[in-house]
Amino acid sequence: MTGYNLSRLNFLIVDDNKHMRALVKSILHALGVKNVLEAADGADAFKELRHFPADIIICDWNMSPLDGMDFVRMVRTGSDSPNPFVPIIMLTGHTEMNRVTEARDTGVHEFLAKPISAKKLYTRVRSIIENPRPFVRAGIYFGPDRRRQENPNYNGKERRKDDTVEEQMDEAAGEMSQDEINALLEG
Repeated sequence: MTGYNLSRLNFLIVDDNKHMRALVKSILHALGVKNVLEAADGADAFKELRHFPADIIICDWNMSPLDGMDFVRMVRTGSDSPNPFVPIIMLTGHTEMNRVTEARDTGVHEFLAKPISAKKLYTRVRSIIENPRPFVRAGIYFGPDRRRQENPNYNGKERRKDDTVEEQMDEAAGEMSQDEINALLEG
């Protein structure tokens, strides 16, 4: 299944369920990954990042005391973050639209629904490799560009190209038009 040599990549698995960590680790090893580090929650994972140069993080959403979303926020915007640019795959059984949107808006690269399979995990890793996204800072957001492709039907304002950060924040405080809502959901 694997077309890429993943043996030199460092993966960090963050999940409070040791069986899920073992399953993800087994899949990664089957894909040729050799360097995998595990953490049981976001706080432990953040500490591990200080000495483990993760190339990709696979993170569960629901953990305690520091959940996946808080961990992603710390990685992306924490003043002491060792690598705010590391790709993050959110792994969760919660796939409601509002959760997918929240993960995207927090700075997650890819979203992977449980139950996990080797094919689905490899597809997300391959997407990170083949489609690197530039990082942007827009208002309070910092993370991978949320626009995965150009939308020829989008007729709204190109905020990142034309506006200052202050104008973006002023506009974000108002209500969204239907075109802006559609663009958000398509992007």
